[in-house]
Amino acid sequence: MTRQKPDGSHDHPYSALNLRLALAGFGLVFAGTLAVIAFAFGLVPLGWAAIVLCLITIVDLIVIARRRRERARADHHAPHSLFE
Repeated sequence: MTRQKPDGSHDHPYSALNLRLALAGFGLVFAGTLAVIAFAFGLVPLGWAAIVLCLITIVDLIVIARRRRERARADHHAPHSLFE
């Protein structure tokens, strides 16, 4: 029988999916706010660039959520904190 190393070791690091989810959420709020402010001040190119960033962030959030669901299924729905 082989002994499995605990999470957080050199060979088996913590997953960064929850941290990525939090950072992507922050990026979505920031880019959305930037888009609203840019359009309010008449900075149309900056507004459209911020909207493109919002769309990219939404796709990233979908990918992260899918990976978290796959990880939860593989770990038999074990709870994970934000930083593991």
